[in-house]
Amino acid sequence: MVKAKAKTKFDGKKVMAAAKRANITNLGHAGAAIRLQARHSIRKAKGPSSPGTPPHTRKGRIRNAIKYALTPGKQSVVIGPDYEVAADAGAAHEFGGYFREENYPRRAFMGPALEKVKDRLPRMWAGSVKG
Repeated sequence: MVKAKAKTKFDGKKVMAAAKRANITNLGHAGAAIRLQARHSIRKAKGPSSPGTPPHTRKGRIRNAIKYALTPGKQSVVIGPDYEVAADAGAAHEFGGYFREENYPRRAFMGPALEKVKDRLPRMWAGSVKG
């Protein structure tokens, strides 16, 4: 007969700190993946895209305006067109509405980007906190 004894020590603060660090890293990866998908959906073309499809861009301004920003204190990420680059054009395309006195039909690009990436998101967090 073999006898064995084992002692374990659990440090909850250490685990929580590791989980927060991993969450920040993975939020960054998620933001980058969604941003990339949204950028790829916007094509360069002279005319407007059909309503219900991602918008076209002539100069690439709206595509280049898509950014993501982490807020570590709030454990969150924000992804979308930078207002200083594209003003309200992103919202007018995403939800439909007025921009520069012109009515835009809905041409969503951020929502569909999230839909395409959402199945990959849980795998980004899988195994990110190791003992």
